[in-house]
Amino acid sequence: MMATRRVYDDAQQVLLATELIRLGARLQLLESETSLSRERLIKLYKQQRGTSPPKGMLPFSTDWFISWQPNIHASVFLTIHQYLIAHADVSAIQAITKAYALYLEQLPPLPSEPAVLSLTRAWTLVRFFENRMLSLQRCQICHGQFVAHAFQPTHKARCGLCHLPARAGKRKQVPARIAPDAQHATETDVSINSGSSW
Repeated sequence: MMATRRVYDDAQQVLLATELIRLGARLQLLESETSLSRERLIKLYKQQRGTSPPKGMLPFSTDWFISWQPNIHASVFLTIHQYLIAHADVSAIQAITKAYALYLEQLPPLPSEPAVLSLTRAWTLVRFFENRMLSLQRCQICHGQFVAHAFQPTHKARCGLCHLPARAGKRKQVPARIAPDAQHATETDVSINSGSSW
């Protein structure tokens, strides 16, 4: 009976790791959220992605989530995540994966560009929120919730959609070798994805 249970638990961990890898999880996230060895996780990653997992440190600053475009995406994800925590019978990591899948449905990335909020950043965001480094504040204009630094004054708080930066959504200037008509059209176009990916 115990052997059967161990096989079942191991299979569940492999399924979880596979789902996390499919959604773009980094190796550090996999090690933190599963009980599989590093060697097995690397092997699973190579099988799923066809390449070794990327190296490097995970995001460690809360400031990335406060800048305009990432803040909109982080706010959408965290609002979905908190709804699942409150109303769905799911584990902590299931809440993250399900919320991230729903986030991608609402704000799908362009084929040529990755999602603004990666799964690893979404996972980090939840950890910052649970450790009270970040919070959800209510916008005084639209009354929606958005991600903000914890203990930040809430007086006249405005979300990124109600308080757009001056150059929000502007494309970078294109090279001069493009034809003048095409250049004008590109420079004046407001790209949804480069501004907010809505």
